[in-house]
Amino acid sequence: MIPRVLTVAGSDSGGGAGIQADLKTMLALGVHGMSVLTAVTAQNSTGVQGAWELPVEAVRAQYRSVVDDIGVQAVKTGMLASAELVGAVAELISGTDAPAVVDPVGVSKHGDPLLAASALDSVRTRLLPVATVATPNLDEVAQLTGVRVRSEDDLRTAAAAVLEFGPRWVLIKGGHLAGDAVDLLTDGTEEHLLRAPRLDNRHTHGTGCTLASAIACGLARGRSVPEAVVAAKEYVTGAIAAGFALGAGIGPVDHGWALRRDGR
Repeated sequence: MIPRVLTVAGSDSGGGAGIQADLKTMLALGVHGMSVLTAVTAQNSTGVQGAWELPVEAVRAQYRSVVDDIGVQAVKTGMLASAELVGAVAELISGTDAPAVVDPVGVSKHGDPLLAASALDSVRTRLLPVATVATPNLDEVAQLTGVRVRSEDDLRTAAAAVLEFGPRWVLIKGGHLAGDAVDLLTDGTEEHLLRAPRLDNRHTHGTGCTLASAIACGLARGRSVPEAVVAAKEYVTGAIAAGFALGAGIGPVDHGWALRRDGR
């Protein structure tokens, strides 16, 4: 049976990030994508103009509907908005026998807040402990731990601080640093430094969602965490290289780049 991956995240009406990016990634990587919508945003290439979270009971109902009937081989989380939603989703994941990739979304690409400040403690104490892999960027690391990464040398300190909250693995995304795009994957013992050349393309909307979803796809196929992360890094690097202009602001990465390369 085709691997099944469930994304629990918000909608991006512009189609570049969120649920839309997750499902495009899953399609491109050959798994069946399913979704639990947590919030609706009015969003385009210039920013987020509005956000409305769904009731917790609606999130629970979507999750149970999918998991109890269809089943999942991996779960990916994105925008969860509030402490109540974070707690509910953490509880659902803890009762699901599948790896979970947690993208602790705090702000949008344009700097718009997507997580209430009051929810940060719930992310630390409830969501991160049920994560197979947590994928914070440098801003999210600072929000969650207070550690500010200013150079590649600080990545290990940041990873150790996030691991204190209980995820099995953490991938610290160093894309905001100067130089190569360097990420650090570690479980506290095993370490992998993933390096890719920095690409001269400003159209990078959706990179975090895309990377986390690609990791979930790899885990759903039975790959180890390092194998899944390496493959996901390759996929998202290609998607960034093919990112295109859309609207008046920052365009999205191209989720379909590998399909065209393979002649599909």
